[in-house]
Amino acid sequence: MAHGPAHVLYRFWRLMRVGLRTHVLYLSRSGVELVMAVFAPLVYATLAVHLFRAGDHPDRLLQAAVGAGLMGVWSAVLFGAGGAIQEQRWMGTLETLVSAPTRLSLVLLPITFATAFVGLYSLVATLVWGVVLFGIPFAPVSPGLFVVAVLACVAALGMMGLLMAATFVLLRNANALANALDYPVWMFSGVLVSTASLPAWTRPVTWALPTSWAARAIHAATGGGGVLWPSAVALGLGLGYVALALAALVWVERRARGAGTLALT
Repeated sequence: MAHGPAHVLYRFWRLMRVGLRTHVLYLSRSGVELVMAVFAPLVYATLAVHLFRAGDHPDRLLQAAVGAGLMGVWSAVLFGAGGAIQEQRWMGTLETLVSAPTRLSLVLLPITFATAFVGLYSLVATLVWGVVLFGIPFAPVSPGLFVVAVLACVAALGMMGLLMAATFVLLRNANALANALDYPVWMFSGVLVSTASLPAWTRPVTWALPTSWAARAIHAATGGGGVLWPSAVALGLGLGYVALALAALVWVERRARGAGTLALT
């Protein structure tokens, strides 16, 4: 029986809503995820604030707190996507997800958005931590645009996480790749240190990362500058990563089936 576009859209949003709620609840009950979400951002923020103070940049303390929060968001998406795939593999349900009638991409998308949503706590926590402990005045130039930039950041990272998850389906030890990608991405994205201090050959890498444009948007909302353009670019790149993920998942599924790498045994 054929269904119209409205019915298909309803099923998509229902799948996203149920999947997002399920995985947020699951992540909130994971001891490792809670430790990473609660303590890691605070450590990042503390180190960043002290480094900026020691470097005689007291006017950039808010930027340091925001940058540390963005580091936490990226880490949550990266390790959350890899951890979710590993959990499915350990529980023996990854094969079922791959063989289910629902496309694997639609199953993975709520997982990656859930990790980005949980990672949003990192940004909130570092800002609260900076205001309460270090007395950093939280006075963004554009409070409304700051919210827009944060939401765009979460959406872009959620879409970028889908490509990460597609890769993790193929790898038995996804955390090894996650460890390798954590530091370089936030360094190339300029979430804490300006990309102007990086070598010139890193520019194309910086421009291709949604995290870079999301960081620009949030920093512009706090310190002044254009917000909507970098937010739109971040979302556009995120959609591009979704398209890559959809294409990659077709190959990854076929490769994983042929190599027998879905299960642990």
